[in-house]
Amino acid sequence: MQGVVADPAVAPVTRQVSGRAAPAAVPSGPERGQPLAAAVAELPVLDASGRQVPFGALFRERRAVVVFVRHFLCYICKEYVEDLAKIPKSFLQEADVTLIVIGQSSYHHIEPFCKLTGYSHEIYVDPEREIYKKLGMKRGEEIASSGNNIHFIHRDRNRLDHKPINSVLQLVGVQHVYFTSRPSVIHV
Repeated sequence: MQGVVADPAVAPVTRQVSGRAAPAAVPSGPERGQPLAAAVAELPVLDASGRQVPFGALFRERRAVVVFVRHFLCYICKEYVEDLAKIPKSFLQEADVTLIVIGQSSYHHIEPFCKLTGYSHEIYVDPEREIYKKLGMKRGEEIASSGNNIHFIHRDRNRLDHKPINSVLQLVGVQHVYFTSRPSVIHV
């Protein structure tokens, strides 16, 4: 990824690539972020119907949070996606941000996974793990991007190391989401 993540063994776990979470309309200079390598941008992902879409096209014209999950059978990833499903679409629309999950599976597994997790935002698969390999991923990862630029990356060190969802949403200007419907207990 052209200077964004050179060697996963020495790459930082969390890195804000640019100084801004929400780039200006015409970003320039050091705040522009790191461009996604063309070799990665052109790799295909598949939607729920098996239609190929170039990975870079998912966020070329819009700001997005892209979450790569280890696989759909990972219990921790399933719980993380269940929480992502609780993000109101109106919160994302207000911030002009798209939420995208990418898994390592057959496209046939997308619909059952969405039913299982309640996830209704965009989801794709990289069945041959080509993007995962090119980006040096062994686990999951969260990326905030706009245009063809990457502005934030978090690499999971282990299966329990997902970046807190509200931390990622804050970077792209999405309001705080309360993930529990249980009332808070206040000790007096």
